[in-house]
Amino acid sequence: MTFDLEYNSERPLMIIPEYGRHIQKLVDHCLALENKEERDKMAQAIVDVMGNLQPHLRDVPDFKHKLWDQLYIMADFKLDVESPYPQPSKEELQEKPEGLPYPKSASRYRYYGNNIQTMIDIALSWEEGEKKEALVFTIANHMKKCYLNWNKDTVDDLVIFNHLYDLSDGKLDLRSSEETLSESKNLLKKRNSQGQHNSKSNHKKPHHNNQNKNRKRY
Repeated sequence: MTFDLEYNSERPLMIIPEYGRHIQKLVDHCLALENKEERDKMAQAIVDVMGNLQPHLRDVPDFKHKLWDQLYIMADFKLDVESPYPQPSKEELQEKPEGLPYPKSASRYRYYGNNIQTMIDIALSWEEGEKKEALVFTIANHMKKCYLNWNKDTVDDLVIFNHLYDLSDGKLDLRSSEETLSESKNLLKKRNSQGQHNSKSNHKKPHHNNQNKNRKRY
């Protein structure tokens, strides 16, 4: 008696290993069917099994479309069946995505973070008026708070105004303004109170049931 052992090293590579080799064999068998109706029925059955093997895909929008696309991928785009979705092309799958621009960072003043630059850009897009002026001072106050978080315990408003002028390419100028920002001690007080609140919440004592204390040991 002889046994034909099939080693993984001799098997063809699986295109989508998550579904296992049995699903890949079913796809290969579906490709070999000559009858169009039989291929359609088997393709639909394979998609149903794939859906049961990947239940997390049910939370993905249009998950049936994704299953059919994966079926075509495992068939090397050679499967001729009736599908409720258009068949994807191999060129579309192999197409490289467009490059994403590197995120712009405030390299001159890293302690302000990238969000400050975004807020400044939004303020520059607003029309002149009280709302824009209020937004600019809000940004300046936030910059002062960020400065105090990562630098000294006090900072002059003129330093913040100069940084704002620099980050806005000279378009937001508060250097000659008579308005003042929030005092450093108030910003530090808020920072410390938030830190203490977080510390207390992270070190809460576990609640013990009083019944456990009165329980007798035997």
